[in-house]
Amino acid sequence: MQNFVKKYLTNLYPFFYLFLFGLSFLSLSRFLLGIWHFDRVSNVQGWSEIILSGLRIDIASLSYLYLLPALISCMMINNKNIQRIWGYILRLWITFTVWLLVFMEIVTPSFILEYDVRPNRLFVEYLIYPDELISMLLSGYKLELLIVTILSIFTLYFSWKYSEIILVESEMPKWYWRPLIMILVLLLGVMAARSSLGHRPLNPAMVAFSVDPLVNDLTLNSTYSILFAVKQLQNEDDAFKYYGAMDEKEIIKLVRNSTNLDQDEYAINKSPTTAFHQSSYRGPKKNLVILLQESLGARYVGKLGGLPLTPNIDKLMEEGWNFTNVYATGTRSVRGIEAIVTGFSPTPARSVVKLGKSQNGFFSIADLLKKNAYHTQFIYGGESHFDNMKSFFLGNGFDDMQDFGTFKKPIFVGSWGASDEDLYIKAHNQFSYLNDQEKPFFSLVFTTSNHTPFDYPDGRIELYNEPKETRENAAKYSDYALGEFFKKAKKSSYWSDTIFLVVADHDSRAYGDQLVPIKHFHIPAVIVGSGINHREDSRLVSQIDLPQTLLSLIGIDSENPMIGHDLTREIKKEKLRAMMQFYKNFAWMDVENNVVILQPEKSPLTFHYDRQTESLSPIKINDQGLIETAKANALWGSLAYKKDYYQAVD
Repeated sequence: MQNFVKKYLTNLYPFFYLFLFGLSFLSLSRFLLGIWHFDRVSNVQGWSEIILSGLRIDIASLSYLYLLPALISCMMINNKNIQRIWGYILRLWITFTVWLLVFMEIVTPSFILEYDVRPNRLFVEYLIYPDELISMLLSGYKLELLIVTILSIFTLYFSWKYSEIILVESEMPKWYWRPLIMILVLLLGVMAARSSLGHRPLNPAMVAFSVDPLVNDLTLNSTYSILFAVKQLQNEDDAFKYYGAMDEKEIIKLVRNSTNLDQDEYAINKSPTTAFHQSSYRGPKKNLVILLQESLGARYVGKLGGLPLTPNIDKLMEEGWNFTNVYATGTRSVRGIEAIVTGFSPTPARSVVKLGKSQNGFFSIADLLKKNAYHTQFIYGGESHFDNMKSFFLGNGFDDMQDFGTFKKPIFVGSWGASDEDLYIKAHNQFSYLNDQEKPFFSLVFTTSNHTPFDYPDGRIELYNEPKETRENAAKYSDYALGEFFKKAKKSSYWSDTIFLVVADHDSRAYGDQLVPIKHFHIPAVIVGSGINHREDSRLVSQIDLPQTLLSLIGIDSENPMIGHDLTREIKKEKLRAMMQFYKNFAWMDVENNVVILQPEKSPLTFHYDRQTESLSPIKINDQGLIETAKANALWGSLAYKKDYYQAVD
């Protein structure tokens, strides 16, 4: 067998054995970790998931580690001196990678004991502070440190020695075979590393399946986990880096002052913005349903002065509590989810849905409602691992993931999954079932049909324009599906006990020649349900105000860190504001339409927003307090994220 492998793999022979070793070692480590936490794995019936998905993760990890040296080996010329130099470099690479795989699995049990997850971004952050790290290890982990040191030395020694043996035994292929071998290695290596034919390569969200973060982490290997954390750190842009420094106490004071609470209402010895919020509704707890509309800016909503594409939303606006002046916090779905589910203010970093430190223990209304005995679920016609939603949701309070794999015989399947009709049929059936269980429920329902390439079933709507697959027609179809849902909902058993919010995640496309195209942040939002009287509310509202308002409407008293307003109460006029993140620019707009825009490494600029022309005009604002408040709120998200000020409240 060995001679056969050497003959046909030639100088790729070492990588064959490295793969065998890596897969065997990582699988054994995962199995032993699973045995250690046998009850937790068994409770979620997770053995097949962690073993099979774990193998997928390991293949991808090893492909990333060895694809480049394998390609270089394929291109190597028959020159003894060059081969000798390359052999030495390759031995160093083999020794390092084998040690890395072994080292990360050795330190994993200690890390799990401390943090209940595999080594992650926190592990990386410790490395940034070597003095504190060494002090901690020497004071509290002497035995572990000794074991890791001994095994590391052992691994480094034998990896170096064995790498020489397998490299000496390998042979160069004939020159005419090398181009073909290189192409095959490249194709197989890239496919194995991506482990997906979709738009995005394999990531932890794709293999997440449980509400137990540790069980999800067992599917990974610790080398993959740590390298993914390093990659994530590159995306965690810091507002302080862009907008300049400000004293932390000043930030907290100004952020608190911009809320509708008095300073003495904030909780003592808790995170700076944690306060007690009493609900306006004092009756039995109500169910909560958020119907998040993909890419539905105000310009597509007839009732808001947009195109006549949404007769059903327009009708709901005439029935319920209609907010006519709501602004999204960003231009991506995950930014909308961030605002609606967590009430977190936007930052120049990616949404917390995608950042490593917020994957569990981060505040969300789902976690809060779960602690209040609610059934919490996410219903989505596509694959919930998209944009890391599944991983974030499972780690932060959502128990029930109803995504594409749970749809039985959908009416229509498009590029993004089941159609909005299928989505709402699923939602109605779920709500009916949950209502029969006599347990309150919270459900986030996220549409997909109003998304490029705009595919949806025929014969449902009269086309607004040609061809069929346009954004306008897709928006009209999505509204049609929403209308069909509410026809059923109003006749259902759950209607009288449920509050519904219909809201967009963001506009379809934010563009223009302005630093922040404010008109493209204007979105619809309407609250409907039994007991909700019709009201046209023209107050300036930020997307982050909605979750606080919803908790108040369903009868949930809570301590939470959200800085959004409870719109069921009177809000002081000077407190009304909207905040918007447009790439690296942050905009703060007050009720007088004065706008402060912060740009990276530049002084703040001030404008007036003309609602008629939907344009910004430069003006001089003498109110330095407005500029400082805008800056404090622009910095708050990054500060709260770094300092863990936005953790779930026990």
